[in-house]
Amino acid sequence: MTERDGATASAGGGSAEARAGDAAVLDAVHKVYKRGGVSRAVQALRGLDLVIPHNDYVAVMGPSGSGKSTLMNVLGCLDRPTSGRYLLAGQDVATMDDHELSRARGRHLGFVFQGFNLIPQLSVLENTEVPLFYAGVSRAECRRIAAESVERVGLEDRSHHRPSQLSGGQQQRAAIARALVNQPSLLLADEPTGNLDSVSGGAVLDLFDELHGQGLTVVMVTHDRDVASRCRRVVQLNDGRVVSDRVTV
Repeated sequence: MTERDGATASAGGGSAEARAGDAAVLDAVHKVYKRGGVSRAVQALRGLDLVIPHNDYVAVMGPSGSGKSTLMNVLGCLDRPTSGRYLLAGQDVATMDDHELSRARGRHLGFVFQGFNLIPQLSVLENTEVPLFYAGVSRAECRRIAAESVERVGLEDRSHHRPSQLSGGQQQRAAIARALVNQPSLLLADEPTGNLDSVSGGAVLDLFDELHGQGLTVVMVTHDRDVASRCRRVVQLNDGRVVSDRVTV
């Protein structure tokens, strides 16, 4: 068990202690997938405890099958825990219906993926507007807020370019602009530099460092120890459990 900044992060047992202002708290979370019947049930998370305070900067590491993707899906409200409790910005996800869950994702969470997931027919600015459109923001406000987000990641001179006209690093910055447009409290990044060369990847990581410095909470899945070393905390998973949770700086 690792004591950090007044919050307790458990490495395999016990109960996660929630505090006011924590971005996310997982308390004894299990996630079981049924594949072809009970005999083929897969336990992806096994009583996992994790506290992510506001403005934390966390790398999640572990071998294939350790539970990293499942953890990110639970944190991102894409999967519900089979048992245990998940608090997102102080709200118990288990009490939310599908509409409330969707609204919580739009309000609190931003997602950045290895493959960028940009819509090829849309410009950088239009891609950035998409979450605002689904949130019911007026067209004029969509354009204004999206332009601010694009400027925040340094792509204002590429705002009318389509993804095919951008480098990999620029595409990832465009994806980050889209993730930031709803001003999330928690940014989830899945191998965000996995498709980038070292120079472009370094620039993207510099941007994550800057966003964290501005107060954003960041959780990043990575296999790269050099990438993880940029974070202030490294959580190691194995067999669906936290086996190590250490502060790096």
